[in-house]
Amino acid sequence: MTGSPGAQRRTTVAAGGGGFEDPSAEVLTEAAAAFGLLASPARLHIVWALAQGESDVTGLAERVGGALPAVSQHLTKLKLAGLVRSRREGRRQVYFVDDADVVTVVRLMVGQLTDRAAKASAPVRRLRGL
Repeated sequence: MTGSPGAQRRTTVAAGGGGFEDPSAEVLTEAAAAFGLLASPARLHIVWALAQGESDVTGLAERVGGALPAVSQHLTKLKLAGLVRSRREGRRQVYFVDDADVVTVVRLMVGQLTDRAAKASAPVRRLRGL
């Protein structure tokens, strides 16, 4: 066998963990950039809102409680990263998430955390009622 013991160990762990291979550095860099953009609560809220349906910047600003210029800047960053797309409808620019995988990841993470928060607070409420 060639390569370092660490490389051999990673291969074994990957093979034992369901056969997944490590992604390339390029893929990891791209994923980190996407997660970095979603690490902003405002941008995550915008993507969450757009995952429920398309909207213009005014509707998004009202929904997420942000100032119009700030929401517009967030949308520009999300568009540049390819997480959000837009189309023109008359004078309006309508934004949407065109990537089902992005919608799935956001819904899964937010849903899991919402469920976890509900479960964590549910026993406390029941105990107080006893």
